[in-house]
Amino acid sequence: MQTTYIFGHKVPDTDAVCASIALSYLKNKQGMKCEPRVLGSINKETKFVLDYFGFKEPEFLNDVKVQIKNMHYNKEAMVEEHESIYHTYKVLMDMGVTGLPLVNRSKKLTGYVNVKEISKYLIDGDITYIKTSYDNILSSLGAVKVLKFDDEIEGHILAAAYKSETFLNRVQLKSDDVLIVGDRYKIQEYAIHAGIKLLLLVNNVSLPENLIDLAIKNKVNVITIPMGTFKAANMIKLCNYVDLVKVTEHPITFTTIDYRNDFLDISSKLGHTNYPIINRKGICQGMLRLIDSNNFERKQVILVDHNQPSQSVDGIEEAEILEVIDHHNLGTLGTNIPISFRSMPVGCTCTIIYRLFREAHEEIPANVAGIMLSAIISDTLLFKSPTTTALDIEVGNKLAEIAGVNIDDYGRMMFKAASSVAGLSVDEIIHYDMKTFNFDNSTLAIGQVITMDFEDIHGRSNEIIEGLNKMCEFGNYKVALLFITDIINNGSYVFFNESSKDMLKDAYGRDDIEQGVYMEGVVSRKKQMLPPLLELDERR
Repeated sequence: MQTTYIFGHKVPDTDAVCASIALSYLKNKQGMKCEPRVLGSINKETKFVLDYFGFKEPEFLNDVKVQIKNMHYNKEAMVEEHESIYHTYKVLMDMGVTGLPLVNRSKKLTGYVNVKEISKYLIDGDITYIKTSYDNILSSLGAVKVLKFDDEIEGHILAAAYKSETFLNRVQLKSDDVLIVGDRYKIQEYAIHAGIKLLLLVNNVSLPENLIDLAIKNKVNVITIPMGTFKAANMIKLCNYVDLVKVTEHPITFTTIDYRNDFLDISSKLGHTNYPIINRKGICQGMLRLIDSNNFERKQVILVDHNQPSQSVDGIEEAEILEVIDHHNLGTLGTNIPISFRSMPVGCTCTIIYRLFREAHEEIPANVAGIMLSAIISDTLLFKSPTTTALDIEVGNKLAEIAGVNIDDYGRMMFKAASSVAGLSVDEIIHYDMKTFNFDNSTLAIGQVITMDFEDIHGRSNEIIEGLNKMCEFGNYKVALLFITDIINNGSYVFFNESSKDMLKDAYGRDDIEQGVYMEGVVSRKKQMLPPLLELDERR
């Protein structure tokens, strides 16, 4: 069963992370195989929540692009370098391919051989030389073992075509010779006395008992074959190790973690049709043919707490989105087939997931209830945010009862653990919880930090403004805002890139927009910070 990844947006907050974990638990109870993931570093608040309720931080998900391991390549397409040319040719024909990766006994890639080079070798190669295994000769020639003393046979090939007397007078046999002969007793005896490497008896000729004893004494390998001399002389070359063929020692390869799009780009430039696939250790995993590049499985994902491609994982357009569960405005995400899309105007994704548990008649464990409650407290700012609904409050109270915590006491503890910005760089503060949105043919970035370290923030205001200016100067941002939210007094201080000042005056209808101005009652990015800017964009 394929694993389905469940994750929130690129700047993971408590709702995104806890919703991923809670929904993974529910889906697994329903028979799926799901794992929660994060698309970035978790913040202090989320870390506190996970530690408090005993959860490990989900693993990081870099992207969901289609990789070679997701493609249906031939995992058996390889041949051991000491197989025979005959065996290799049969594999090529059976698989319907023109080439194969060569591997050693440990399956490490050592080269690549194709039909073209085999043909050249059979036409232009040395027909008098053999280097192969005893067993290769048996299997390639359909031969029968008579005597075996060597695993490997290497030497020069001769065929006893002369009359016996002529052969005995003219041919000087050596210990590395391979002789093809029929029922010529004198030549058989001469060859065995000479201690040749291998005696090939054609037409299934039997060796007399006295010569068998002599062959044992002189350690001469003997094989009988069912064919005649002419065919044996033509076929024996096919017994050679395939690595004797001129092979490509360093072929173009891809690893199992390479991306499909990169494979297509490179193969289009090179024009090759077959590519060995290896792992990080160089072990061959098979071969991918260009014609198989459209045969692949997309990674399966479920999105929570977002539905905009710009906020999602890299390569989301290549994934198979099974489901979306969100409480934000609808973005531009598209799918090829209808999916389950659960969107509700509530303050937190975990409020929706609570309903999913109830609809599935699944009990919520105390620790899962705890992280779901934490997400609701975080997103609704302890029910003070204008995004808070009666359902959020109802679900929060029920989850608190299951988790066995006091909402107010736990909420203050959670925010206190999360609110300190001590030790964070200006860049970390700006991107602590930043989300991007399409705006005026460009991009709008809104960051929000909930903290009680207001003096520290105001003391670094010039650095923050400079950081926001640089974001817009060097990135594709029209507006970059950072809201510093005071949850106790229910308001936020705002910093912005200088070039957006007039735009913010129009959007928020305030002439007193200055760096660090306090905006009473503004605590929700979704309902108070973002909408005025989107409305301004529509008016223009």
